[in-house]
Amino acid sequence: TCAICLNSVKPGQGHAIFTAECSHSFHFQCITSNVKHGNRICPVCRAKWKEVPFQSRSSKVSHEINRVNSSQNDSWTTLTGRFPSPQADTGPQHAYSNDVTEPDIFDDDDEVLVQEASVTDDFNEADYNAIDPMEIRTYPEFSAVAKTDSHDHFAVLINLKAPPRSGRPENNTESSSPSSSYLSLLNSRAPIDLVTVLDVSGSMSGTKIALLKRAMGFVIENLSSSDRLSVIAFSSTAWRVFPLRRMTDAGKLEALQAVNSLVAGGATSIEEGLMKGAKVFADSRWKNPVGSIILLSDGQDSFINSSRLNLGADYGSLVPDSLHRSSFMAQHIPVHAFGFGVDHDATAMHTISEISGGTFSFIEDEDVIQDAFAQCIGGLLSVVVQELQVEVQCVHPRLQLGAVKAGSYQFRLSDSAKMATIKVGELYAEEERDFLVTVNVPVEKSSDEMPLVVVRGVYRDPITKAMKGMGVKNEVKIERPDVARDVVESMEVDRQKNRLRAAKSMAEARVSAECGDLTAAVAVLQRCQQVMSGTISAKAGDELCIALSAELKEMQGRMANRRVYEYSGRAYVLSGLSAHSGQRATARGDSTDNSSSLNAYRTPSMVDMVSRSQNLRPEPVNLLKPARSSSSRHQGRK
Repeated sequence: TCAICLNSVKPGQGHAIFTAECSHSFHFQCITSNVKHGNRICPVCRAKWKEVPFQSRSSKVSHEINRVNSSQNDSWTTLTGRFPSPQADTGPQHAYSNDVTEPDIFDDDDEVLVQEASVTDDFNEADYNAIDPMEIRTYPEFSAVAKTDSHDHFAVLINLKAPPRSGRPENNTESSSPSSSYLSLLNSRAPIDLVTVLDVSGSMSGTKIALLKRAMGFVIENLSSSDRLSVIAFSSTAWRVFPLRRMTDAGKLEALQAVNSLVAGGATSIEEGLMKGAKVFADSRWKNPVGSIILLSDGQDSFINSSRLNLGADYGSLVPDSLHRSSFMAQHIPVHAFGFGVDHDATAMHTISEISGGTFSFIEDEDVIQDAFAQCIGGLLSVVVQELQVEVQCVHPRLQLGAVKAGSYQFRLSDSAKMATIKVGELYAEEERDFLVTVNVPVEKSSDEMPLVVVRGVYRDPITKAMKGMGVKNEVKIERPDVARDVVESMEVDRQKNRLRAAKSMAEARVSAECGDLTAAVAVLQRCQQVMSGTISAKAGDELCIALSAELKEMQGRMANRRVYEYSGRAYVLSGLSAHSGQRATARGDSTDNSSSLNAYRTPSMVDMVSRSQNLRPEPVNLLKPARSSSSRHQGRK
């Protein structure tokens, strides 16, 4: 197998083959491209070559790939073959290595495609706004409280659900012949500026960098001509591989060639990689509505672990100020961090994602990296809500808000405790968020009904750029009978209380584990399972409760001893905390398997993209590690 393109290296297939002095073989075209960009080291064994292949200008020919005879699973060949080959000696030549000269200001980004979302004579904005609006549902913990009773810490659940990415309104006879501008808006999505910050240190050599290239090929293939991509590579230092380019056919070809030319070597400087990624956004002349960073690393930051060894690791310093969630930058740029393999610094990667408002995923088995990336971009390519804020206000004059359980989302409680504002931000298509607030319900003898709170919200549509309000009529009420009979306890509220209970137990168990008391950590998780099993949602066989219980059990196995916890337990727990606190899907364990119990937050767009990745993924070859059996999952290194 060619370690650069991952395709078969066999005589008689129409490819010239180059065998290096270290005995490793490559397609001649692949290796000459590598050498042309300054790479004189074997991508497999890291040996430095004395003799390198060379392709003269006169012999350079356009290389066409016969897609008819290509294997369906040969994704990298299929990707490259879809785009026209560059003409010899035309256009600018780019160097894809860390010796490339970079401009002081990264203002050489491609101009974005302007989406015309203005209202025209034949565009019915009211019809567009009426299509699958943002939903708010509210649920009181109990349907009634007796007039002579009071109830402390009475919970109210606020459920938010984003609309689908696109789709026509059902049973709408008035829009049987929608205008072209109407359909354009209806079927469009918000374009994205994506910066991938990739670890190419020495530990990424061999299989890892080959699989990373394949995963990046999948990402590139699934971006549209209105999306823009930039790649940052880092090892001992960081460099911009190419600026923000629109993913037209030509842009995709350039991106594929650039990623294909990356070679692993050197130490690991996550901080410099993130600084370069942040600079791409800060300096760009143009902005797409959605922006995000994907960070992948398989190791420890060499510099934070050496220069600050005696001071304690200051992981927060790895994140540039402009990427902080609380930053006053006009565009919020979350970092979705991926810990690759079992040697990465899970604490650092989790901290980076937490500070920036992104997610942390643990890619335990190297061959699912493409599926993990697919799940992430499935969400990023379906953003339908931005700048979402939810306001909860007490209605009854004697009520005050107590706790606001918003996970990792920022909230503000008014001085009078009569109103809380939760800053939610972006939502993917059909993605949900659940927040619990509590009030102390007083004795109330003068009325048969009691209003508790009203919920409102406002958000920006990323396509039309219009601000939209919602939830004006979402007033939560309970009955106040003389005697409370047949009181209904909310299954929805109980389910979310279990989610919060499980997340709190995971955090407490992690603290005990980090302090070296794994017995106490396991006991915390076991107690949580026992409490959950007695709740009404668990007894009713609620899917989320079943999934939470299975996850708690898995974590107990990964805390069996110190070696197992260091090997995979810490990363697994932190990825779970990232998912539950942000209520957004992360990759961990077998979570990219559609049959996994860890799919509580996956959206239809994520599921579709993962399925697409799995359908394209080739059968395992010698480069790929075989999947571990369940009996060996919790075994540490030998």
